[in-house]
Amino acid sequence: MIVAEHLTKRFGAKTAVSDVSFSVQPGKVTGFLGPNGAGKSTTMRMIVGLDRPTSGRVSIDGRDYRSLRSPLTEVGILLDAKAVHTGRSARNHLRAMAATHGIPRSRVDEVIELTGLQNVGGKRAGGFSLGMGQRLGIASALLGDPRTLVLDEPVNGLDPEGVRWVRQFVRALAAEGRTVLLSSHLMSEMAQTADHVIVLGRGQVLADAPLSDLVRAWTTPAVTVRSPRASDLVAAIDAPDVGITTTEPGLLHVTGVTAARIGDVAAEASIPLHELTPASGSLEEAYMALTEQAVEYKSKELS
Repeated sequence: MIVAEHLTKRFGAKTAVSDVSFSVQPGKVTGFLGPNGAGKSTTMRMIVGLDRPTSGRVSIDGRDYRSLRSPLTEVGILLDAKAVHTGRSARNHLRAMAATHGIPRSRVDEVIELTGLQNVGGKRAGGFSLGMGQRLGIASALLGDPRTLVLDEPVNGLDPEGVRWVRQFVRALAAEGRTVLLSSHLMSEMAQTADHVIVLGRGQVLADAPLSDLVRAWTTPAVTVRSPRASDLVAAIDAPDVGITTTEPGLLHVTGVTAARIGDVAAEASIPLHELTPASGSLEEAYMALTEQAVEYKSKELS
């Protein structure tokens, strides 16, 4: 378990993290989200002892990371996949890491195979593509078979097969009772991977909840309806709390009323329906609504 208690980190006049508290429970994948500059990377660095908190503390299974006697076997870390000796082969990079903790060479071979690096294990890491570098970074995090994983953007640069593998693998690790903290800017992928979500904005916790609860709280369910008598249906279901939009003739997007109620109204009025599809909100919609006022670096929209 990872526990952060009132974490604050200042860099001169800049407060990167402000009074942040949360816990990352074992047995589930916890997604760590937030806009650029929200304080995610700084918080992750404080978890693994690379940055000292200005105030507050963070512990892993009740201990400070710096006090761990065998860090690689307790916490797997991927913060910067480029943090390798570029002149070494992938295999020799992992063997050098393993030697610091007495990890057998057989484990190096295991993680190379596990991460799909068999064909490039003997090649210099400096010549790796972004995706291959990510795989090597993940292999490094898994080397000690740790109970806790802290992974910053692990699917960055991976092909679809690699993205799916990371998703399935971290979920399998969590199912074994391990603690997994995973950051990503890919909302669609996080929606398929995370059980719980922590959202930071401008250095503060904006949300800390199960993913399904977060989506339900910050989105509005909608119903897609298709009918050759769409205008009649609009008149039948129109009410002050009902929202209706259309993007093409005969197609309606309705909020504020359930699919069952629309179906009943249509049946009573003998209005044919060609489609009646309820849709819940998405993690992306919830995230955008939640962080709307917490985006520090916002792009200019094109007119």
